[in-house]
Amino acid sequence: MSIPEYELRRSMRRTLSIEINREAKLIVHAPLQMPVGQIEAFLAAHTAWIAEKQEKAKAKLARMPALSEDEIVALKEKALAVLSEKTAYYAAKMGVTYTHIGITSAKGRFGSCSAKGSINYSFRLMLYPEETWDYIVVHELCHLRHFDHSPAFWQMVETYLPDYKKRAALLK
Repeated sequence: MSIPEYELRRSMRRTLSIEINREAKLIVHAPLQMPVGQIEAFLAAHTAWIAEKQEKAKAKLARMPALSEDEIVALKEKALAVLSEKTAYYAAKMGVTYTHIGITSAKGRFGSCSAKGSINYSFRLMLYPEETWDYIVVHELCHLRHFDHSPAFWQMVETYLPDYKKRAALLK
């Protein structure tokens, strides 16, 4: 098999790793002094894995619609309205307080929570089933009590959404 096309990123790291990004591009992370021959031998040994992961990434990319600016604006407005309401509802139910809700264009995460209580949601969440919206809201609100993914965090998520695993699976 031939070695797939890749982007090489060298750094002070000690190990070699490969990554398939959202656009199905192969990125190789390598130590500064590692010979190219050693890198390419590693890639040759993993061509089947690389091809499988790239196909999955391409399929996921194909499922995501290309959005116009007007569609993005509409989704952001919908996200702010819907997620603000859901956040207020669950925060009251859970006895937590937040300081701000923001809507982002993040592609890699659906939500985030700062140590100061600010919660951000990606407008892209609106492209997924409604059950996932509640999961992301509860997930972020639980971070106001547990700023990690400890067993206590997941127990709190399960307390408010017993079927959270099924909902989270819809985001995959």
